Amino acid sequence: MGMARGRLQVVATPIGNLSDISARARDVLEHADAIAAEDTRHTLALLTALGISRPLLSLHSHNESQRVPGILARLAAGETIALVSDAGTPLLSDPGFELVRAAASAGVTIEAIPGPSAITTALAAAGLPVTRFCFEGFLPAKDRERRALLAELATEPRTLVFFEAPHRIGATLADLAAQFGPSRRAVVARELTKAHETLYRGTLQELADRARQEENFRRGEITLVVEGAPASAQGVDEALLRRAVDVLSKELPPGRAAAVAAQLTGASRSEAYELIARQSGGKPGE
Repeated sequence: MGMARGRLQVVATPIGNLSDISARARDVLEHADAIAAEDTRHTLALLTALGISRPLLSLHSHNESQRVPGILARLAAGETIALVSDAGTPLLSDPGFELVRAAASAGVTIEAIPGPSAITTALAAAGLPVTRFCFEGFLPAKDRERRALLAELATEPRTLVFFEAPHRIGATLADLAAQFGPSRRAVVARELTKAHETLYRGTLQELADRARQEENFRRGEITLVVEGAPASAQGVDEALLRRAVDVLSKELPPGRAAAVAAQLTGASRSEAYELIARQSGGKPGE
């Protein structure tokens, strides 16, 4: 395939406050031949507020594979296509990856128009280490799958960033407290840049308690920032963990013994519980 003549412009749009649109993003949207949008109704409202009228193409998670060939054809014909998601930077837990990858393979010029992102906005306000961080997107909706993934992340030293649905934030915080330890620091950033923006700070256990008690905590769009594992958790003393489990499992139910052992040794609760299960032949009683 020859070099394509068009341009694909990946445009970050406001995550809440319309004033966060950049002059460059506004100019790109105004002059694009067409705009590929995650939700054309949402993007139409944005364009109307900006005083812009451009043709819209629907491109979301359910139709992206089907849309890519047609958009590539338009790019090959020399058109400039802007790609936007409902809010923030496209591709980051939003559609667009297939299109950008295909456009790059076809030799299309790709330009990123930087701007708002809930990830960087939350990190900037969280007050947790940002030298290194890891974005994990949305956690699995099913309890077992979510807990399994969190068990894998329990010793991750980098600050972790998640997106979470408001109706699951309470369960997620409870699982985080169980897997990471109740004293790990975190920030729940709700409705960033919007009128009801709220940042809740505290330990995972404190935040889990607030999620149960405060109805507003469970409303709006949520970005969750969690402190990375301390150095002690990255290299658990296996001998110490075994001794703690041996002693505690004789005096406490398995779940409680695992939780206390995790706090004492820096291991995850699931790691301590698994050790108890192995010691009891795989069937610990509660």
